[in-house]
Parts: sequence; C-alpha cells; structure tokens
Amino acid sequence: MSELDRYDYELPKALIAQSPAVCRSDARLLVVDRGRESLEHRFIRDLPEYLESGDCLVINDTRVIPARLVGRRSRTGGHWEGLFIETSPDGLWRVTCKTRGKLKPGDSVTLLSTIGNDDVQLQLATKQSDGTWIARPMAKEDALTLLQRVGRVPLPPYIRKGRMVEEDREHYQTVYAQVPGAVAAPTAGLHFTAALLNRLSQQGVEIASLTLHVGPGTFKPIIADTLDEHRMHSEWGCIGQHAVDQITNCRRRGGRIVAVGTTSVRLLETASAAGELMPFSGHTDLFIKPQYEFRAVDAILTNFHLPRTTLLVLVRAFGGNELMRRAYDEAIREKYRFYSYGDAMLIV
Repeated sequence: MSELDRYDYELPKALIAQSPAVCRSDARLLVVDRGRESLEHRFIRDLPEYLESGDCLVINDTRVIPARLVGRRSRTGGHWEGLFIETSPDGLWRVTCKTRGKLKPGDSVTLLSTIGNDDVQLQLATKQSDGTWIARPMAKEDALTLLQRVGRVPLPPYIRKGRMVEEDREHYQTVYAQVPGAVAAPTAGLHFTAALLNRLSQQGVEIASLTLHVGPGTFKPIIADTLDEHRMHSEWGCIGQHAVDQITNCRRRGGRIVAVGTTSVRLLETASAAGELMPFSGHTDLFIKPQYEFRAVDAILTNFHLPRTTLLVLVRAFGGNELMRRAYDEAIREKYRFYSYGDAMLIV
C-alpha cells in the first residue's frame, strides 16, 4: 500500500449530497472524542451542548463570488467554460479554461450573462505554468460588478455536475459571509444559522472572525506519490488584531479554540508559526500532515472530505489516523451525507 492509498476510501454515490438540509442546523453531526476514542451521533443544532462558556468559535467570513463562467469562443463559436480565480490591480483576470480544441494567446471568449445573452468579451493573453490563463475583460467595470452579471455559483463538479439552481446563491454561502473572494465555500460554516450563533453567544461562547479565500485547489486530489512531494496550493488569508486578542484571551482563561472548517485551521496555524498567534495578512501554502504539531486549535468542526485530498490529510493529522478511519466508516454505514452540502463532524 502506498502512502496515498491510506487516504482513499469507497463512497457510495448516493451519499454525495446534492442539496443542503432544509434547515442548515438540522444536518447530522458525528461527534468524535479523541480522548475517549468515542463516536456519537447528533445534529448541528446540538452544538451548544458541546461548547462551553469561555470557548472561542473561529469562523471564516469569506464570501463566495459568482466565479463560474460560461461562454463561446468568438472565433469558432465553440462552447467554453471557465472559473474566475482572481483579478490584478490593473484589471487582468486569472481564469481556468475548458473547451474543445486548443486555445492560444489573442483568442477571445464571449461570456454569457446569467440569462444566456451575449455579454462582455474576455481576451486571453498568456497561459501560466499551472494551466490557468491571464485574460483581459473588454469592459470598464470592476471584476465583482461584471461577475454579478456573467458569473454563476461555482459549485464543485460532484454537485449536479457544477450546474447551479437559483437557490444555490443562498445555500452555498454562510450566513456570516462578509469579504468577497472565495471560489468555493468554507463548507463547515454552511451549517450555522443566525439563531444557532445567537444561542452560542448567549451561553458565553465568543465568536472570532478571520478571512481565508478558498481557492480551486481545495478540491484537487493529491497526485504525487508521497505527501512530501505534494505541492500545496496557496490561498490568501487575513486575521486581524481583534481576533488575535479574542483567541489569546480565550487561551488565558482556559477556554478552547474551536475552528470552523479546515480553512480556519490553516490560517490559525499559519498565523501561529512563530510560536504564538499574531496578526497575519498574505498567502499561505501550509500543508498540515502527519507529525504536524498543532499550536492554535483545540477542536475542529468539519465536513466529510474527498479521498486523497489535503483536507482529509489535515483531518487525519488532527484526529488521529485510526480514529478518523473509524469515523468515516461509521458515517458511511449510518448513511451520513458527504462533501460540500453534506453533514459534519466535531472533533474534540
């Protein structure tokens, strides 16, 4: 068995959630207790029973942008699909491209609006080493304004082959999303309602916010032969002084730091690289794998992740390899719903 084979598992296709729970907090919750090596079946709405006054819940307030693009090649009329990743200060876009035939610099694409009409032209400039393209939209509007008109919800391909329905504009966004920039949702956060957050606050759980813009690399499987050979994707994140103070004070009073999602974990650990948590703003390519020493996190709320991904490796590193194997086997046996719109686990 290779090192990567240890992070593989068989999942019945029927368990890949195609839509969220009717009420966000009615999703199921598998509580994994590392100390007791126990598993318990609950619901997200039961979370206040597992958090205590003085704990600090750390959420990622990134906002998913309508980054999925559909268009036609101006020269051939052929179908084209892409994903907006980021924009530069001078208005250039970095995008992925998917089409039949070969693209070359100077080609242009006519992007279709969300109602199917021809809209802005996107002119391809240079292809990058990672396969993405630098392109210039032939319009004066800023990227977010254009995307509101021509962008679709960037669902992962395992949800309806990436085809959105109107409800996804709300469903694929956390209730506390603030800072636009993600091209995938921080999915553990999708389970929270305003009412649940209010209950936690009323019982003395502090809520701290950070931002990490989830990028397209989050879903990609590891294709290297070993974990050490894997080149980790980079994502932009920021944690300010106020959140640092909240978390530091929580530690001093003996509370636990409960990270909502692997994105929050990665940014907290990045900002703690010097030994203590400090404000941070910039890109992180931290790859958390076995033998990693966690400095900033005591518990994690996280969804069930795809096989052979860095997200699954992180969860195994935190929860323990065998206990996490048991948890995933149990979740499959009990027909939990997996991936972005699926259920969650709380690892304490």
